[in-house]
Amino acid sequence: MNFNDHDIKDEVVVSKEENSVVLEFVIPASSDFFDGHFPQYKLLPAVAQFEVITRFSRKYFGTQRYVPNIKRMKFSAPIKPDTKIHLELTYKKDKGTVTFNMADANVEGKVYSSGSFAALSEISA
Repeated sequence: MNFNDHDIKDEVVVSKEENSVVLEFVIPASSDFFDGHFPQYKLLPAVAQFEVITRFSRKYFGTQRYVPNIKRMKFSAPIKPDTKIHLELTYKKDKGTVTFNMADANVEGKVYSSGSFAALSEISA
């Protein structure tokens, strides 16, 4: 049996409102997110970034992990292991969308990814 260590460390809620949350966290070099993806120059794959985003959307807004539609997504810069991430999520329940902005917590203006996707509430499932 394989164990996935999709590890996230040092999660801090910077701010939280009913439909938005700002988080900071680190994805450590030991996370299996980095396994096999450019072994000599490890980077966080786009699919792993999206996994983290949907994980936090579920945790803070109660949305499903299933995403029926990605409205827009842009990956702007690579994320290296042990980078401190600043993630902003906004849930527009009336429109059924989550928007996100994943940036570097220590380098102002350095955005890693941004976008929006359809998000279904777990209650309406």
